Amino acid sequence: MATSTNPIEPEKGKRDEIPVDQLLLDFENPRLTSSGNGHMSQDDLIRVLWNEMAVDEVAFSIAANGFFPEEPLLVVPAANGKHKDHKGKYVIIEGNRRFAAVRLLREPKLRDKVKASDLPTVSQERLSTLAKIPVSIYPDRESLWSYCGFRHINGIKPWDAFSKAKYVADVHENYHIPLDKIASTIGDRHATVVRLYRGYKILEQAESKANFDREDRVRNRFYFSHLYTATDQPEFQKFLGIDSATSLKPNPVPKSKLSQLKELMHWLYGKKSAQIEPVVRTQNPDLNLLREVISKPASLAALRSGYSLEKCYDIKIGDKRDIMLYGETIKDEMESKRKKLSSSAR
Repeated sequence: MATSTNPIEPEKGKRDEIPVDQLLLDFENPRLTSSGNGHMSQDDLIRVLWNEMAVDEVAFSIAANGFFPEEPLLVVPAANGKHKDHKGKYVIIEGNRRFAAVRLLREPKLRDKVKASDLPTVSQERLSTLAKIPVSIYPDRESLWSYCGFRHINGIKPWDAFSKAKYVADVHENYHIPLDKIASTIGDRHATVVRLYRGYKILEQAESKANFDREDRVRNRFYFSHLYTATDQPEFQKFLGIDSATSLKPNPVPKSKLSQLKELMHWLYGKKSAQIEPVVRTQNPDLNLLREVISKPASLAALRSGYSLEKCYDIKIGDKRDIMLYGETIKDEMESKRKKLSSSAR
């Protein structure tokens, strides 16, 4: 593994200029994979970057000033990773947004395909300077993990919470770097890195074992912070049958608690295809209310029966009027079911 005395700067790579058609966007980039399924084409990745990451701002700068050689793309040989079918090409580890801007400036058909409008017209002279891109070549991804982690987890260009968590998981599991070492290297608190990693492992299990689909959520944005914040708290850990130590492993939720995991994901994110609305609309106060509600059998039963989060909280804190009303409603529901069963048996 390449090491660096300063975690903010990677060990110096080999400088070069590489033709655009020999460079590949990185489908393992945490920020890109948070917006897709990991099997996107290069043009699909361009579309994600254009729609979500303000590539137009970079494109205008490059159109006016060219590509600054002082800020090369950081790349690794494609043959050294999962892009082995692209022999002779290089994968961009740092600088995907700038590369997307270059391609959109150079390729009118690509602009039409991804609906990239309002880009400047670039002179032939400028286009000729963009045929090759300044790069710094590194042997593999592991050579750059500390630099990218610092830059995007706790640095000047932070990723969203899910992208940070995926990066922590990739480094921990692929390079066998302890979580405390990751935290100290990127300049973050150990507790934050642990929370991100725990949330990521529980999300993986929810998707593989509890029929949760991120793309089937109700809200447009995936609020990963809801999950990693909840699963750091004792009430939610008890609900899922986990604890702080044993939850840092694959499939941490026991099989007997998978139905509870499915419930939690519905409460946090809903299920669009089943018209299930999330009960957590905002992290504060809703996540705190949910934590209290699941800690008592009566309020939890009320939540499962379809009562609002606020009404369930009233039941939890002991509002006698609400408890009586809930009890009477349950009795009415049971009596209604009994009558239906009796009628159908005749």
